[in-house]
Amino acid sequence: MQLKIDDIKKLHQKKYRDQLGYFLMEGEHLILELEKAAEHNAALQDCELFVTENYQHFPSRFKKNLVSEKVMAQLSDTKTPQGIIAVAPLLSGSKARNNNERAIYLHEVQDPGNLGTILRSLAWFGNFRCLLSPGSVDPYNPKVVRSSMGAIFHVPMEFDVPLESITPRFKSIATLDMIGKKLSDDCFKQFDCYVFGNEARGIPRDHLQTMNAQPFTIQGCGAIESLNLASAVNMCIYELMR
Repeated sequence: MQLKIDDIKKLHQKKYRDQLGYFLMEGEHLILELEKAAEHNAALQDCELFVTENYQHFPSRFKKNLVSEKVMAQLSDTKTPQGIIAVAPLLSGSKARNNNERAIYLHEVQDPGNLGTILRSLAWFGNFRCLLSPGSVDPYNPKVVRSSMGAIFHVPMEFDVPLESITPRFKSIATLDMIGKKLSDDCFKQFDCYVFGNEARGIPRDHLQTMNAQPFTIQGCGAIESLNLASAVNMCIYELMR
């Protein structure tokens, strides 16, 4: 890796992550997850660490670069820098699907925390892949990376997957709706792909009709209008694995 400090500072912006082909991971826990992932992924073995004096003796397989507190503050996107940051190459999307793997499709998910939390749950239960539509938040956004707690290394992801490409690809599709069968219905576990909409707008109705998606509902008391997207997806994932 031959990135200069000025280039690394730019990695907080998606256009430069795409242009330079790298992203940032901050914090000891994420670095440890990166170390584990690098054992099985050759593309991650040339990552570099940038550390302050407190972390100069941190045991790592990666090359360490000692920087000042001032430089660390410029590299970090948190108010209180943790003192250790990794520069890692972007991972290419994976289209090779296991036979019994379920797909979670997210349509224009916007909130970094939601995406990171969803990826963390998918990694916890395993055997899921995440498909992201065009217009979704970048999974290498620092807030997504932090909230995923390293799950980005354990969940197969596909990027810029058009909604209209789902129907020809998957035989059976399920989605959430205010009116539908209960999640506890046995047939909920029989679908190949589960489609979830944007936090505010959901999924366009015309697309749902074209997709012939089976609606399911998470029953509540009706005191509020809706659930948080990550909460809804996590409930569905748990029901699928129960």
